[in-house]
Amino acid sequence: MSSPSPGRRADAVPISEAADALGTSPRSLRYREALGLLPTTKEQPTGRGHRHRRFSSDDLRTIAAGLELERGFDITPAALAFALRMLAEPETLARVRAYGERLGRLAPPRARAMDFEKRKALRLLQAKGRTAEPRGPEPR
Repeated sequence: MSSPSPGRRADAVPISEAADALGTSPRSLRYREALGLLPTTKEQPTGRGHRHRRFSSDDLRTIAAGLELERGFDITPAALAFALRMLAEPETLARVRAYGERLGRLAPPRARAMDFEKRKALRLLQAKGRTAEPRGPEPR
């Protein structure tokens, strides 16, 4: 009995078996891989391309979780990939948020509104301090 070669685990299955186990097609898995929705492989490249990639049981659970997100939110794999990109890239998130605010679908973050109110209150207090007489004893 031979042991698995380096980089291959005994429980790993080829893409066709992985697709069957997940209720999808190998083509669908390759599409998701191109979008960055499959776990990165720790296997050493064999030079035979992605068709020879093998999937561990952990990989299959991770892929199943992504498929469940797509079904649960009724979104495409591309939409899920973009959502992950937004979470990973703060600049992308900021640009999409600004667009949502311009559309009126997103309210400005509360922190900015609170900062505005705080600055306004400080200006009013400073203006009042310049014109009002000090009351009571001086603070120590």
